[in-house]
Amino acid sequence: MHILFLTQIIPYPPDAGPKVKTWHVLRYLAGKGYHVTLASFVRPEEERYVSALREVCDQVYTVPIQRSRVKDVGYWIRSNFTGRPFLIERDDLVAMRNLVAQIISREQVDIIHADQLTMTQFGLLENPAHGKTAGEYKNGGSPSRIFDAHNAVWTIVERMKENAPWYLRPVAGLEARRIKQYEGEIVSRFEHTLAVTEPDRVALEAALGTVSGNHAGHSTSITVVPIAVDTQLLQPVKILGSSKNILTLGTLHYPPNADGIRWFANEVFPLIQSQLPDATLTIIGKNPPADFHQLPGKYPHAIEVTGYVEDLTPYFEQAAVMVIAVRAGGGMRVRILEAFARGMPVVTTTVGLEGIEATPGEHVLVADTPQDFAESTLRLLDEPVLAKRLAENGRKLAEEKYDWQVVLKHMDAVYEHLAEQIPRQEHVDV
Repeated sequence: MHILFLTQIIPYPPDAGPKVKTWHVLRYLAGKGYHVTLASFVRPEEERYVSALREVCDQVYTVPIQRSRVKDVGYWIRSNFTGRPFLIERDDLVAMRNLVAQIISREQVDIIHADQLTMTQFGLLENPAHGKTAGEYKNGGSPSRIFDAHNAVWTIVERMKENAPWYLRPVAGLEARRIKQYEGEIVSRFEHTLAVTEPDRVALEAALGTVSGNHAGHSTSITVVPIAVDTQLLQPVKILGSSKNILTLGTLHYPPNADGIRWFANEVFPLIQSQLPDATLTIIGKNPPADFHQLPGKYPHAIEVTGYVEDLTPYFEQAAVMVIAVRAGGGMRVRILEAFARGMPVVTTTVGLEGIEATPGEHVLVADTPQDFAESTLRLLDEPVLAKRLAENGRKLAEEKYDWQVVLKHMDAVYEHLAEQIPRQEHVDV
């Protein structure tokens, strides 16, 4: 079976949530013996990682992409004329359209696996000369399509609207409505959708409900397959018993990550320091916003902003607790799963824990207000027995429920069902 796998980011190295998820899915599909062709956008700094993907995929094709705020303004204006979400307009590049059309027209592609929402548009390509879906087979069949939804994106934007300045709320509300409609259309048109959590499955069903002519019975095409981590690679770290260091991390150009960490640094950490003056905070993440660079000056010798680091292990070893402060988001927090795998005690929010079958007080501490979050963090800094118990329980949970070789078996039934629908005849160019 030949799979055309479409992704908006080179999924290597697996150093951020979306890349972790996609990397393990590619490894799993390749390990099943499927012929995998990868088509991905690539940023200039990612070119050096393409060779690693060729060790997993049979073929790898890339389309260069560079984003800018000036271009984003243009995409936003265009979205107001087309009615499509800004995110879709932003990634709708002719070069990717042409690449996908060429691959499908010259090779027998059985399944198109669109990784994340913005790549689904390339699974809907039509041949302008024939008015048919690109890649049609001789008897009228065409590749089956899987929408791999890392998140129900409309819920992320909806939550961000709640924390946005008043003048941006109408813009966020409009984008949330457009995304919800678009996600519903994709779920209705693709043969199968993969969600990573039960709340996301429900949200995608709600999006499907916005599309005329669709009903709840369509939900059978949505399967929940959680995000996974490699517990063999991520081993428990040895934490310094005297540490009062708090660790947090996330890709900081992703607005929900920056929002949560900013909230912790500005509203929670001062409460912690008022009771534990020697507490320190380390913030790790690619492309920190300008205001993050000002934090070390506001808290001398207490806050460190590292930017991107290749090896997280030394930072885990120096920390006593990991905090995942999330106020807006969807999907699953890979950061929590990786912290569990590494044997780190974790404090997060109710939103942060969504989709993870962890029990507050047994695997993790959960708090949603600045005062409660500060108190929970201080408990783990002051109570090593509690911290050790949470760390051990979290590691066991990661091994039993979230290791990639366990979790991704849930995809087998989806692929086996679609394989039964593949027409067994000669493929012709269109």
